[in-house]
Amino acid sequence: MRFDLLKTVVVVTGLTLFPSNALSADDTKGAVEADVKPISFYRQIRPVLQRHCSGCHFAAKKGGELILTSYAHFKTGGETGAVFVAGKPAESLVLEYISGDDPVMPLGADPLDARQIDLIERWIKQGGQDDTPPAVRDDISAENPPKYDSPPVITALAYTPDSKTLVISGYREILLYAADGSAPSGRLVGRSQRIESVAVSPDGKLIAATGGTPALFGEVQFWDAVTGKLVRSKTVSYDTLFGASFSGDSKRFSFCAADHGVRVLNVADGKQVMRMDAHSDWSFAATFSLAGTHVISVSRDRAMKLSIVESGQFVDNVTSITPGALKGGLMAIERRPGQEQVLTGGSDGTPKLYKVFRTRKRIIGDDFNHIRSFRPMPGRIFDLQFSSDGKQFVAGSSTGTGGAARIYSVGDYDTQAINNKGGLGEVRQQIVARTSKSRLVHELPDVTSPVFAVAYRPDGKQVAVGGFDGTIRLFDAATGKLVKAFVPVKVTRVAAVSAKK
Repeated sequence: MRFDLLKTVVVVTGLTLFPSNALSADDTKGAVEADVKPISFYRQIRPVLQRHCSGCHFAAKKGGELILTSYAHFKTGGETGAVFVAGKPAESLVLEYISGDDPVMPLGADPLDARQIDLIERWIKQGGQDDTPPAVRDDISAENPPKYDSPPVITALAYTPDSKTLVISGYREILLYAADGSAPSGRLVGRSQRIESVAVSPDGKLIAATGGTPALFGEVQFWDAVTGKLVRSKTVSYDTLFGASFSGDSKRFSFCAADHGVRVLNVADGKQVMRMDAHSDWSFAATFSLAGTHVISVSRDRAMKLSIVESGQFVDNVTSITPGALKGGLMAIERRPGQEQVLTGGSDGTPKLYKVFRTRKRIIGDDFNHIRSFRPMPGRIFDLQFSSDGKQFVAGSSTGTGGAARIYSVGDYDTQAINNKGGLGEVRQQIVARTSKSRLVHELPDVTSPVFAVAYRPDGKQVAVGGFDGTIRLFDAATGKLVKAFVPVKVTRVAAVSAKK
């Protein structure tokens, strides 16, 4: 904020008084120092551009032919020429676009606040210098994709509905590979440093991803599954996003965030139609009910919550609310195909099956929606997915130093009738009886590294497993045998440089 340097003196009956809005000598000195204090492009201007502007102005989506992901691109400008003139804020187009009663930019979003605008104005006035450290300058694009000196940690996997392509998370990109692991088929390079989840729309038209750059911005990406072109990028919140999920009709898309919120977008225009903030910690994953009218979400707060899409109203805790009943945060959720049942897993390593909608009145101490648990896995469950017929599921876990992946069969359960008879003790016995029947089909071999992502191929013939070591492992779903293991990127090892003595 800039201050005019005024000295206002009022003399009343021989006394000199200073009005409350006048500046003392110390105040004046502080205002001058604030105005001339160097503004950092990298630490102060870049975060504003990244969070509020780069969603429409980056290599894969050059709105107005302008890119705002680096100083060099910012200085170059767009189709109207330079957007700032060093030392001349009054002649800088960027300030004209972001200032005023009805600013043009950011397009379709809340205006920048006065403090952010003032920072940009002062930076330009001071000469608009670049102080980006050489080591962190970013020139990654589709024309200059990421290069790897070690395999990337695999955080997300998904198959296309035709079972022909495996979608894999990479650094700053989504990797496309032939489902049999024979060859790469595409690279979708975006601006998010981390890709936390991927999903393919049920109609097979879109590949979606959630992620972002930690502590800077979260992003939703929609890519055309045929052309590989970016359809839409939407910046959301101040940190990475998680839990990508399409509704069954491919018209809506849900995701979760570090700000605790669970959101739903219209796929056609990217407009937000729901936000639910009932979780008290990071929300990690969400899925739609069978009819698409509700969203079921899980969080680090240990709860699974049911919300109405149209209103965002929180309806119910699907899991028990009894203190001590939940043993840790929940990381993953998946609705069972064709049924109002959901599978979840998290910190306690135990896959658990629940019915979505309550069929009897909640009472203290109940867990009436819990259908059964499955054999616990070592460590935390990070991902799980049903087969397309809902008869089996694959789950992956991590202990921090090791991991496991398993295929389970689910069993048949009458969603409406289950747990509706008897008191608390009797229902608990029913759940224990169902849980006692082992449903483990395969302990997948050769999995020793932490597992963060799994996928069940839609044709039911194969499962994919990935994690910390950056290797994709493909298993035959019928036999549980390893079919192929491969690293989905070209790795160029960098030789260590000896320090000079």
